[in-house]
Formats: sequence, structure tokens, C-alpha cells
Amino acid sequence: MRQAKLWVLILLIFLLFPEGKAWAQKTLVFVSILPQKYFVHKIGGDLVDVQVMVMPGASPATYEPRPKQMVMLRQARAYFAIGVPFERVWLKKFAGLNPKLLIVHTDAGIEKRHMEQIEGILNSVSDNHQEHRVEHHHDRTGMKDPHIWLSPRLVKIQAENIFKGLVAVDPIHSAEYKRNFNRFCKSIEELEKKIKEILEPSKLNSRKFMVFHPSWGYFARDFGLKQVPIEVEGREPGVRVLQKLVQLAKREGIKVVFVQKQFSAKSAQVIAKAVGGQVVSLDPLAYDWEDNLLRVAKVLRRGLGTGD
Repeated sequence: MRQAKLWVLILLIFLLFPEGKAWAQKTLVFVSILPQKYFVHKIGGDLVDVQVMVMPGASPATYEPRPKQMVMLRQARAYFAIGVPFERVWLKKFAGLNPKLLIVHTDAGIEKRHMEQIEGILNSVSDNHQEHRVEHHHDRTGMKDPHIWLSPRLVKIQAENIFKGLVAVDPIHSAEYKRNFNRFCKSIEELEKKIKEILEPSKLNSRKFMVFHPSWGYFARDFGLKQVPIEVEGREPGVRVLQKLVQLAKREGIKVVFVQKQFSAKSAQVIAKAVGGQVVSLDPLAYDWEDNLLRVAKVLRRGLGTGD
């Protein structure tokens, strides 16, 4: 009798899951950076197993996958790319490793901005031709800003691309993915509203903030701010450039210099000391994306605010 009941149960499983997929099995997918894991979890929920390629503390510009990650990629159903530099080399290798892997470009449909040009910023402080020659080369590179995950508006586009990718590899759960996608879009809109209230122009003394690496350009554009980068082509600035940045910080009343753990804080500390300010760490690669952006907005408010 027990054996007969067991066979009935097995038959029901095959009828309910014609592809042989048990309910406990998750769809294995990869993402490039930690914030994407947050996005995919918001849409995929418990139906997906999300693996992150760039480990915490590493840079998406220079990352090289670990052997264990390459082994897991053989079993993955989808890879959600976002346009960070290391993908230029590795996406083709991932596809060659797993021909069935669906590569979803979550930045599809997004027009990327150019990275901040330090030349134009420093022109307002000095007209030293020799020093600007380095910055002009930076301008000619036409480097596009990959940090699209720091804009709530652009994350809604990425979320739609993620939703479509999940449906493509797991159509049986499309209705659940759709519900989660709609819920996530609403929470993004609520987040935008909260940040706009925090960064209300009347509550700020300045709209400019200084960062070592220009990660926050899309965030700044969304909320009417302007970031001032310290680095020159990814490197610490020279003494003359540093002096001009100090002059700029004093003129603009910038008292807080923001850094991230993936880059050096040396020059930021020099500038902060010269203007009687402080260095504050912000992490553009934090997992809890919504809480992280709220924290960034509050930190900016304290650094730029009127004190009201």
C-alpha cells in the first residue's frame, strides 16, 4: 500500500512539473556586482539562486573570475551583465564555457553619460595649460560611466530587463516574476520620493560634493547635484591638481570628501584636512541597495545642508 502511494505521489510530481523540475530546485543565475543580486532577488524571490561574480572589496574594473565561479557557470541558466569593464573580456569566455547560458544585458535601453571631466572643473580655478594637458587626454577617452545601478530611474529599466531574462529561462513562473517586478518598481518610486525630500534644494548650502572616484554621477543627475572627482584617469592627483581642488573646495564650501573602499583615501584626507572637513566612506557596491541610497542621501544632506 505504501509503495502504491509513493508511486502515485511521483506521478503527481511529474504531472505538475512536466519538465521534471521539483519545487525546491532554484534557477541558478549569475550577476556581475552585489547590487544586481538585490535586484534579481527582488524579482526572482526564492525561485532563483543568485551568484555574484565580483566579490566584496574587489573592483569591477579589473576583476578576474575564480575557478570555482567558472565551474558553477557551467550550470547557470542566465548571466545578468550590467556593462562594467571586466565584462568586455569575460562575457565571451562565459558564453564559450556554457553555450546554453543566456546573457542578459541589463543596461539595454540606457543611454550612458560620460564620466566627469576634471578639466572643465579645474578651468574655473586655474588656467595652467601644462597641467590641463593631462586632463584633456582624459576628456578625449570619451569613457562612459558604468555606475547605472546608482540611479533609481535607471534601475527601473534594469529591473524590466531582469524580469524578461528570468521569464525567458523560467517561463513557468512568469506570473510570480511579474508580480514581484511590479512591487519592486513601486518601491523604487517610493525611494525616489524619499530621497528628493531629503535633498530638497532649499535645505542645502551647496549642490556640489567631492568624491575620489566619480561613481555617483547618475545619482547626482537624478537629484540635481554635482559630483567633483579627485582622481585623474584613475590615479591620485599631482600636487598642483590637489592644490586647485583645495581651492575649489574652499570656494564652494565643500566640507565633506567621499571615498569608497575600492580606492585610496590619501588625497581625500589631504583635501579634507586643508578645508577643515572630514572624509566619509560611501559604498556604491553595497548589497542592500535601497537602504544604501537612503544612507547616501542622508550623509549628503549632513555634508551639504543648512543645518535645518
